[in-house]
Amino acid sequence: MIFWLTTLAVVATAALVGGWWLRRRRVPARRALAVHAALLTAAVVAGVLAVSGSAAQAADAAGGGSGAGWAALLGAAIAVAGSSIGAAIAVAYTGAAALAAMSERPELFGRAMVIVGLAEGIAIYGLIVAIILIGRA
Repeated sequence: MIFWLTTLAVVATAALVGGWWLRRRRVPARRALAVHAALLTAAVVAGVLAVSGSAAQAADAAGGGSGAGWAALLGAAIAVAGSSIGAAIAVAYTGAAALAAMSERPELFGRAMVIVGLAEGIAIYGLIVAIILIGRA
């Protein structure tokens, strides 16, 4: 499974570098679309092979461990990553708006910090979900 996850990371990096290179060279849109479609197909194939569980089933047959444990850990990682990214975006917008409002009316500091704190709560929800998933692994 580690091989497939590493392959998935390499394909994603190749897609990012390829997109940057295609934009820099001003390649026609059809050719760039074909390159991105090929990289996306490779990423989907690598992801399906990584999640298919053939390595986990082989480890279970040999008595090597739990086959569902990796899925819970992967779900916990996705929950934390997604909620952290969402919280970062929310705090960026609300923080900028709060600073703009406080520059005109400084007495709005308390209200603005409450709104920014509510946006940060999104990350805490993801952390709670991750703790619950890890506890069930």
